[in-house]
Amino acid sequence: MSNPIPQGKYKPAVRKGNLIFTAGMTPRLNGQLIMSGKVESGVSVEDYRQAADQATANALNAALSCVQPGEKITQILSLTVYINAAPDFTSHAKIGDLVSDYLYEKLGDAGIGARAAIGMGTLPGNAPVEVQFIAWAE
Repeated sequence: MSNPIPQGKYKPAVRKGNLIFTAGMTPRLNGQLIMSGKVESGVSVEDYRQAADQATANALNAALSCVQPGEKITQILSLTVYINAAPDFTSHAKIGDLVSDYLYEKLGDAGIGARAAIGMGTLPGNAPVEVQFIAWAE
């Protein structure tokens, strides 16, 4: 598990008590975006799975870096999925489902919490998706 490389002056995740807050994570691998551009309505949502998985893996790895030995993430409390959406794209929840699928695969029921999927005009580096969450660890 490697912590994602920050793209500025921030920490990938911070912990206060049992709460872990992640920074927004884009689909970067070794500091480089694996996909860029708008999420388009004429493209299958599945075509964005790799980007969603990488962004989510980065957020999860950041959160796990704050978990102490003997602890685990027991609940994703709040998940925000930002989508670099083309003006006619309206399947935001389906991109959110890709992120939720990844968290469920890794954490089981603890990976499913409250969620918002929000269309944006642009994202850092022209990333297609950015993932941020708040988790509870104990």
